[in-house]
Amino acid sequence: MTVLLDAPGRRRSPATLPGYHAGRPPRNKGMHYPADPPTVEEIVAVMRQAADDRHGWRVRAMIVVLWRSGLRIQEALVLGEHDLDHRRGSVLVRNGKGGRRREVGMDEWGWEQLRPWLHARADLPAGPLFCIIDGPTRGRPWSSANVRVEFRRLAAQAGIRRRFAPHQLRHAHALELAREGVPLNVIQRQLGHANLGTTSIYLQGIDPEEIIAAVRTRRAPMMSASAGLRL
Repeated sequence: MTVLLDAPGRRRSPATLPGYHAGRPPRNKGMHYPADPPTVEEIVAVMRQAADDRHGWRVRAMIVVLWRSGLRIQEALVLGEHDLDHRRGSVLVRNGKGGRRREVGMDEWGWEQLRPWLHARADLPAGPLFCIIDGPTRGRPWSSANVRVEFRRLAAQAGIRRRFAPHQLRHAHALELAREGVPLNVIQRQLGHANLGTTSIYLQGIDPEEIIAAVRTRRAPMMSASAGLRL
């Protein structure tokens, strides 16, 4: 039997070879997960489980970028250090979904949480912002699969019993902006959606009680005192 090895000489799975999955239906085909974004308390609880070292700073930085700027996981993984502009509070997405380029904002709290990883990243080989920390591949891109593994592990340690995945943080970002009164078209631009319909789907996680409370407290219609109101 032929044993496949990678560059450092470690055993390589045949599943990593091009064409291995050709013709095989994806295991999650047809599965649709509800938005069900985590709350602020749950996200912070997960961040607190991260170790106070380079590995912990990296995963906290990833959570912050996904949560506080609303990026997709692949958009975050291809960021370079030079794509961040703390002075302007902006993050440059060079190649978003559909090849679209955009700039998004991130709040000051988010930048503060990102700072420990930025300092640690400066000691690693040049490359993507989120990279491998140890071993012969240090400095190379971190994988989305490993990000998800870390998220699940920390969420379990934090006692979070709902799905905690990268895209859930993007949903949380959209919902929080809506609750803060940010216009829908601004949320659309922040998320990089081609149309408002997609953005509206992201906001379906708003609690019905919020909708009821917002509508029932509306002011009465304003009109001239001379205008008659016939019933």
